[in-house]
Amino acid sequence: MLELAILGFLAEGPLHGYELRRRVAALSGHSRPVSDGSLYPAINRLVRAGLLERRAEPGSAAAQRQTLSLTGDGRAELLRRLRSPAEHDITDSTRFFTVLAFLSLLPDVAEQHAVLRRRLAFLEQPAGFFYDGDRPLRAADVDDPYRRGMLVIARATSRAERAWLHETLSSSS
Repeated sequence: MLELAILGFLAEGPLHGYELRRRVAALSGHSRPVSDGSLYPAINRLVRAGLLERRAEPGSAAAQRQTLSLTGDGRAELLRRLRSPAEHDITDSTRFFTVLAFLSLLPDVAEQHAVLRRRLAFLEQPAGFFYDGDRPLRAADVDDPYRRGMLVIARATSRAERAWLHETLSSSS
């Protein structure tokens, strides 16, 4: 998802490395901080793959600043990843939010909606964190207040997301 975020933000225009890091960190939130040890190796991989260009500019001190921009191949790779996200990019909420942050970059609304329908299909399947055999437990079935809280929050979040997906898919049809 780090590479998708890098490609997505650079699709909006060239950025200096520190600005890109700030935007990626804001998108991933406090739960998944972005370290230089993960960001810069990802940038280097994308540069080596020909998906990004790096241009040196004079800095305010003696050090040069690096400006990153997306190449044509980088834009094509971004669109490919948005059109066909991996299954875990659909089923993991944090990963899906990264896809969602850049989904409007797909020019075809039908392709955008295909991704949203995959997420909706996933959310409409019965699931849970805790089970009694093969049966997912509901909040009312759980005595532990913290586990019950997890289930209540997850249910409310899922309900809100499903409502938004239904509304978005029906309003543009």
